[in-house]
Amino acid sequence: MNGFKSVVAVIGGIAAYLWGAWDALIQVLVAVVVIDYVTGVIKAAVKGELSSGVGFKGLAKKVAIFLIVALGVLVDTAIPATNGAVRSAVIMFYVANEGLSILENIGQLGVPLPVVLKGWLAKLKEEGGEDIKE
Repeated sequence: MNGFKSVVAVIGGIAAYLWGAWDALIQVLVAVVVIDYVTGVIKAAVKGELSSGVGFKGLAKKVAIFLIVALGVLVDTAIPATNGAVRSAVIMFYVANEGLSILENIGQLGVPLPVVLKGWLAKLKEEGGEDIKE
């Protein structure tokens, strides 16, 4: 049992180093990433487009999101004057991006969407900066 506790402690330490505190921002990001993946799978199933290759690509993108958050944490660590602002901005950008994707997935199922939510998410994404695809 002590070995298990040690492993959990090490994993928790690594996670805290990579992603910062387990605060509301990271909790919301985890939730919207999971919800986006689930709604994407539901949409694909309803449309008869389920594909393990597409699903794996989706998971790879979700992992990449958390790698970019880790990069933001590292920038904040290297430049203490940021006071965590880079991490927060990165997380809010991805919360907005994933939120818009959730709305898109659900909208394609024919579910009516609240315009106010889409507006807030679009504004949040806009404030987070442009998408850069290299």
